[in-house]
Amino acid sequence: MGLLRDKSGRLHIDTPLMAESLMDKALLEKTETDQIFRPLPELNVVKLGGQSIIDRGAKVVLPLIDEIVAARAKHQILIVTGGGTRSRHAYAIALDLGMSTGVLAKLGTSISEQNALMISTLLSPHGGVKIGHDEVVQLPAYLALGIIPVMHAMPPYGLWEEPAETGRIPPHRTDAGAFLTAEVLGARRCILVKDEKGLFTADPKKDRKAQFIPEIEINDLLAMDLADLAVERTMLQALSRARSVKEVLIVNGLEKGNLTRALAGENPGTRIYKK
Repeated sequence: MGLLRDKSGRLHIDTPLMAESLMDKALLEKTETDQIFRPLPELNVVKLGGQSIIDRGAKVVLPLIDEIVAARAKHQILIVTGGGTRSRHAYAIALDLGMSTGVLAKLGTSISEQNALMISTLLSPHGGVKIGHDEVVQLPAYLALGIIPVMHAMPPYGLWEEPAETGRIPPHRTDAGAFLTAEVLGARRCILVKDEKGLFTADPKKDRKAQFIPEIEINDLLAMDLADLAVERTMLQALSRARSVKEVLIVNGLEKGNLTRALAGENPGTRIYKK
């Protein structure tokens, strides 16, 4: 790239995109590359579920805090938090009042951030620090100092959340936010800590015939078009288009040691991967 002077004497930035339509399919195809810069290729983005983990209180949360502190010596970790039951309560009230999807997304953000504050406070004796989305670029420095960063997982769409395909619940919630964070940072993997063994063909709490899925390729999973899922569909769609993150692990945080195993590269639950 450089400067280009036209016949009138004016200077322009000479780039392949100059005077091109950014809607042109052929042009967009040319922007593909096999070499995406990954700022933190050893990072593990770990999402603690709101309803499934944090809402259960000390009995479930404190053992996970111990696992995170112990793992910090060997692994780079960014903790992100879900919203949980309080998000659902806020959604229910907002829906009853006729609020739009964007307003619901804004409400979900504030509750996810409350959980980030609680988790970072529990981790504070060990270097836990709550960070905001605009501090993500400072993660390398935080990790070098031995800090355990904690951030809320709701992606910053807020009032600009796109309308849902069906209903008004925000389609990009904390699973999607955790994955998008991992993708932009070029992370090693994204780990979703929930209260189930992993992914099933149906909700095992409602259907005893639900079959466990230990490992599945993302496009095969999307093709199954399951009626219910333990993860957000927008997260799965993002994984199918991902350039850096190639797998998402779903693990049961109610079983001691599962998070440690996932950080070590094992699959103690369900592995969703992209070829």
